[in-house]
Amino acid sequence: MSATAIDTPLTLEEVQTYALGEWASLSVELRPTEDRTGSGKIDPTFLKRHFHYLSKDQFVGTITMFADNYGQMPLLEFEFKGALNWGEEHPIAKGAWVIDYVLNEGFAVTPLHEQSAQMLNMGLPEGMEPFAVGEKKDILGKAFPMFHIEEGQIVSDYDLIYFHSGLLFMGAKHVDGTPFDKAENRPHQLQIPLSRLP
Repeated sequence: MSATAIDTPLTLEEVQTYALGEWASLSVELRPTEDRTGSGKIDPTFLKRHFHYLSKDQFVGTITMFADNYGQMPLLEFEFKGALNWGEEHPIAKGAWVIDYVLNEGFAVTPLHEQSAQMLNMGLPEGMEPFAVGEKKDILGKAFPMFHIEEGQIVSDYDLIYFHSGLLFMGAKHVDGTPFDKAENRPHQLQIPLSRLP
């Protein structure tokens, strides 16, 4: 029996094999997001996710953000490329594993609305060309204060991964909007799942 035919992969090798391929949101998702200005305000964020596991060590992820519940007004698209670092089993469920997404190959931002381009340009680092609607800009290794990124910093997302009944679950976002930017901020619950694309 192949690993992808298993209902719930349990071992690390099974999970790594099962993950291979493309996964996408079932619909528009809602998550709490910490306000980028540092005000402490928690904002609702509407988005769709698309993840492509190229190998057990490499991935490409895309997150598209929307202004509305139904995804009719796209605002921003983020594309992440990099390495996968696997850790120990995660206690949330049998077959769940610790995983880190290391954005060391690409971190691209594409404004999809004029207001998004204007927002990005308000915090534009010195020497960077302005953002324009529909134009993707890779900010890997560049200082970007709006995203709390320093010059030369490699961003990582400290997450978890779990498969059940053909669905991919990652970690649920913290209710206070705290990002998964540190190992101690790793999630403890499961998020809305992604489904495998043909």
